[in-house]
Formats: sequence, structure tokens, C-alpha cells
Amino acid sequence: MQRRYFIQQAGAVASWTWASGHAAGADGSARRKLVVIMLRGAVDGLSVVVPFAEPAYTQSRSTIALAMPGAEEGVLKLDNRFGLHPALARLKPMWDQGAMAFVHASGSPDNTRSHFDAQDYLESGTPGHRNTQDGWMNRLLGVLPGPASPTRAVSMGATPPRIFAGAAPVATLGLGSRSLEAKAIDDPRMQAALERLYAKDTPLARTYKAASEGRSEMSRSMAGDESQAMDAHADNGAASASGFAADARRLGLLLRKDPHTQLAFTSVGGWDTHANQGGAKGQLANRLVALGAGLDALAQGLGDSLRDTVIVVLSEFGRTLRQNGTGGTDHGRGNVIWLIGGPVAGGQVLGEWPGLDTGALVDGRDLAVTTDFRAVLRPLLRQHLGLGDAALERVFPGFSGALAGQLLRST
Repeated sequence: MQRRYFIQQAGAVASWTWASGHAAGADGSARRKLVVIMLRGAVDGLSVVVPFAEPAYTQSRSTIALAMPGAEEGVLKLDNRFGLHPALARLKPMWDQGAMAFVHASGSPDNTRSHFDAQDYLESGTPGHRNTQDGWMNRLLGVLPGPASPTRAVSMGATPPRIFAGAAPVATLGLGSRSLEAKAIDDPRMQAALERLYAKDTPLARTYKAASEGRSEMSRSMAGDESQAMDAHADNGAASASGFAADARRLGLLLRKDPHTQLAFTSVGGWDTHANQGGAKGQLANRLVALGAGLDALAQGLGDSLRDTVIVVLSEFGRTLRQNGTGGTDHGRGNVIWLIGGPVAGGQVLGEWPGLDTGALVDGRDLAVTTDFRAVLRPLLRQHLGLGDAALERVFPGFSGALAGQLLRST
């Protein structure tokens, strides 16, 4: 097992090194892919990318603060201010090879601490506006340059996500290794009957046709792949952290093997750590280990396509600086956005860091949001996927901000 693990890690480092120097050229926009992963439940960003140089961090977390770099079970040093949670050690090569970056103190400008509202705003792309009917990734699909395809956008999960709600068709990849096995819906006689049934309802017929074609194309792309025999353990709805790796690898393989797929979304649940959060070990650490394995599996599944793929990991809001009386953290504000992939200008923690002094905290308790999440996504859509101003206005209406700093490598 140790030898196998070493070989896997050595291969991962080599692939990251190779990918980091091969961003897509100006003529390769059709190859460029975007994967968005939401950590539902509000992960503690102050434990993911730890501001170990801030005295207030350790003072506010008597039992869950992580140790300084170099100490036993200490954080993995990223720079002179921040360190990575040790449970994410298998992802550190991505940072070292320049294929991973973070944007700290980021999030929604709306100050809600409701999971439902915050996730809705993050997925609609219109914080503070509850009447938005569609999701920003569906609007993106509608303005994405290039030809349409039944599998141009893929949602992985058991429940259609808010982020893909809208008029543009989206293919669905279920959780678990058996999600693309033949079912009754794949029987040509059943399909013919459904086509007759929906023939007089044009919108429904169009939806059924797109779903059927998407499923068929995904099945063809994944036919004969050994990953279909892998075990997968996942909850209904958002995948559990423990079951993420097998599904993430399958998603990566689909993105690599289907040249038409450019956009993908999935979510991972279980981050609402109000009690017994733990530090270097414990509840949160266990979930971060599983998440790290899943992101590594996604990269392995993508293979060479990683050079043209940007993976964005984000959560609805952060958690309080101070731990509570049950050894956990409560709903907060600022969080951290992860950026992974060949095009990423990695090895840096971006964003305006507000600090953790009492005067800098929101309501005296929370890391402030100094970077709107749209200020990260908008330049990615422009530089990576080739959207112009008019298209960007449709995806994020009324917002024109952009993060100061280089998100992607020069192409």
C-alpha cells in the first residue's frame, strides 16, 4: 500500500508539472473547461487556509486552532501568513507546482447567515435578489462561444442544482458507479412511446430530447471504462465527502473523453461544523482528507485535459473566528475560494486580507468579505472561456467588478 501510494503521488506531481506549462492558446477556447464544486454547509475557510501569523487566530480557538508550520501536526506553509490544513497534504503538490491558488476573505456581499438564502445567491449569481429564476451557470451556457451540444454542461448529483436552473439544457450524471447502466428509459420502445406522448407539448418534448441525447452521449463516452466498476458511496443530493472520490474521478473521465463537455457542477455536503469540529484531527479533518482525495481523483480523471481546465471550489459563507462552547464554529461571513488547474496562476493567496483584529471583524465576530465571489468568477469567464462584456453582463447582471491580481497564466 505504501509503494502504491508513492507511485500515485509521484505520478500526480509529474502530471501537475506538465499541466502547469501548457495552458490553452488563443485558438483553443473550445477545449477549455470549467468545473464548479460547492461545499454545502459552509466550510470553515479559516481552517482550510489558516492565517497562522495572526495572533487573534490562536487566541480565538483554544482547542481547534491548528499549530504553526513546522510543529507537530502543524499547517503546511503557503507563505509567511497562511498555511494549508495538514489534512489536505495530498493537494500540496498542486500549490508547489503552481496549479493551485486561493482567494481569501471572499464571498457574497449579502450578509445573510441562512444556508438556504446564501446558497441561492451564490447559485443565482444575484446576491440579495430572491426573484432571479435561473442560475448563473445556465446563463453562461446560453452565451458560451461555440456550438451547442447535449453534454456541453453536466450536473453531477441526484438533484438538479439551482445553479443550472434555466432554459438551456443540462445533462445529468448520477452519483454512483451504476448511474449510466442501461435502464428502462434506454429501451428504444420506451423512448418511442415517450416521444409520441410528448409530441404535442413542444417545451416538454424539447426537454426530453435533450435529456435523452445527453444520456446517450455520456454512455458512449464512458463505454468500456474500468471506472464503471469502482465502488462509490454517496448520499442522496450532494455527495458526502467520503463518497466524493469515485464520483469525482468519473466526472473527470467524462470531461476528458467527451470533447463536447465544457461546464460541470457538483456539490459536496457535510460542512456545517457547529460542534466537535476538531483541529488537525477530528470531524473537519476527516472530511478534508476525503475532499482532498476527491479533488486528486478529479485531476487524475481529467488527465491531459487538466491543462485546459479550471476547477473552482467555493462555499456559501464562512464561519466565526471564535470557536463556540461545543468545540465548533457558527455561521460567519468571509471564506476562501479555491482555484485549481493548468491555466491557474498558482502558488499565491489572492484577495485583500482584512485581518482578524477586533476592529476588522464583521459584527465583532466574522472575517470580512473583501472580495465579491463574482469578482473572481467574472475574470475567469472572460480570460478562460472567452466571454465579452455583453455576455458577462448576462451572466452576472449589474456587476462589473474584477479581482486585482493575476488569476490565470498568460497565454
